[in-house]
Amino acid sequence: MELKPIKMLENRVWRIYLGGKLLDDLRGKDGEDGYFPEDWLASVVTATNPPRDDAPEREGQSRVETADGPTVYLKDLIDENPEGFLGRGHIEKFGINFGVLTKFLDSAERLPIQVHPDKKAARELFNSDYGKTEAWYILGGREINGEQPHILLGFKEDVTKERLRELFDRQDIKGMAELMHKIPVKPGDVFIIEGGTPHAIGPGCFLLEIQEPTDYTISLEKCNTLGERMPDFMCHMGIGFDKMFDCFHYTKHTEAELLAKFKLIPKEQAQADRFRVTNLISYERTPCFALNRIDVFGKMTRVCTGKPSAYAVTAGGGTIGGVNVRRGDCLFIPAMAADFSVEGEMTIIECLPPC
Repeated sequence: MELKPIKMLENRVWRIYLGGKLLDDLRGKDGEDGYFPEDWLASVVTATNPPRDDAPEREGQSRVETADGPTVYLKDLIDENPEGFLGRGHIEKFGINFGVLTKFLDSAERLPIQVHPDKKAARELFNSDYGKTEAWYILGGREINGEQPHILLGFKEDVTKERLRELFDRQDIKGMAELMHKIPVKPGDVFIIEGGTPHAIGPGCFLLEIQEPTDYTISLEKCNTLGERMPDFMCHMGIGFDKMFDCFHYTKHTEAELLAKFKLIPKEQAQADRFRVTNLISYERTPCFALNRIDVFGKMTRVCTGKPSAYAVTAGGGTIGGVNVRRGDCLFIPAMAADFSVEGEMTIIECLPPC
């Protein structure tokens, strides 16, 4: 059977922070902020959330609507035809796993101050081949309570494990935030957040996030924004309060050093009369994933690459492989999909798994 692009259903995921209105706006719907501020795109990852009465069994995993009505999980389709969906080379190196997770994320408040493990810490502490290096492509934003969109990133002064633990035990959130750089962000900015780097997405940020396919988040905040105590697991992910501090890189950066290391400069890759491709994140910068922006103004042909990918439409609309799409839609592109046409006026973010 010939493989084609597959359109995903909307896949909103519960999180500890408020947001999501701009996600609804992207899709032309009236909405409001709530505890479903993320949409996981072409996801085979199950979310790590506290137990909830209404939580789906496989929350976080993307679903597809079949021709005869019922929905199926993308992961199940991959498991049924791994070579067609992922390609032989990808399977030989990474197993039967898409190898990347992409999200739309809209924050109406600051996310908890946090860190994700790098690959070394993930192997030692979580017995995982994947850490959680991630990157953010800023799509837009809004002013929240007089604050413009910004992020907290990296330590701006010398910090020891003992000092950070002491602030954590006292839950001195202001003190922990003051250790970090506050960086304003605007549409088009690209940041890479390597595993081990302390960070927090600030209020008013609307972005596309690409990351290694895990949900390991070490949080320095024990309560949600309502002051409600969260399960300890949501801080340490099961490794305990002592070991969680081994996930941090205690590296001091000036702001100039920080931006030189973590803020990326997009580079135009190709341009023709009817399309333009801009590389946002390259495999030279990280082997974990790559990200391209494809601007289509007319028609282009996507040639079979033998590698899987996900497409997120962030502006305009048209057809991709004969599938009608508009902004906010996401498609999974099987590795062995036959050549297909992309037609219309639209912007696509192409999300690629490890090289």
